[in-house]
Amino acid sequence: MEYILIIIAAVFVNNIVLSQFLGICPFLGVSNKLSTSVGMSGAVLFVMTIATLVTYLLYQFVLTPMGMEYLRTITFILVIASLVQMVEIILKKVSPALYQALGVFLPLITTNCAVLGVAILALGLEDASLLKAVVFAIANAIGFALAIVVFSSIREKLELADLPEGMKGVPINLLVAGLLSLAFLGFAGLV
Repeated sequence: MEYILIIIAAVFVNNIVLSQFLGICPFLGVSNKLSTSVGMSGAVLFVMTIATLVTYLLYQFVLTPMGMEYLRTITFILVIASLVQMVEIILKKVSPALYQALGVFLPLITTNCAVLGVAILALGLEDASLLKAVVFAIANAIGFALAIVVFSSIREKLELADLPEGMKGVPINLLVAGLLSLAFLGFAGLV
């Protein structure tokens, strides 16, 4: 039951993008097309899960025993950067089309504060364990994916809409993002 609560809270109630406002840059930048959003979601799922797994182990078995918890942030950033480089190399080999579609936004996962934020937040879970940290990371990645896919679907529909000239582009995107955030606020009473 505890894991179900973690999943519901991470996906809906405390959505990493819409409630905690982490990962806004790829959320706004990559959500032009649904296919690109799905690709970015997959990359974030992989990186967020592996990064949380590795950083949790590194923190618990290297930094804490050596009394070097103060190096947590810089260590986590280095781990995330190396994982993103690995994902970039794999995507270039496996799916060149997706690699081209993601373009400059793939390296942005390195600086995506959602990945770093989830890795740090996973350490603060009540009765934190490796399994809870990984479930938390996967649930947050699913929440990120849900938010970006819904947002990109709306953005594709808005391209066909007859909008006033002053509302086209960034203004309507920020308005829709705010409305999505309010919609997810409705789940606040669930957990």
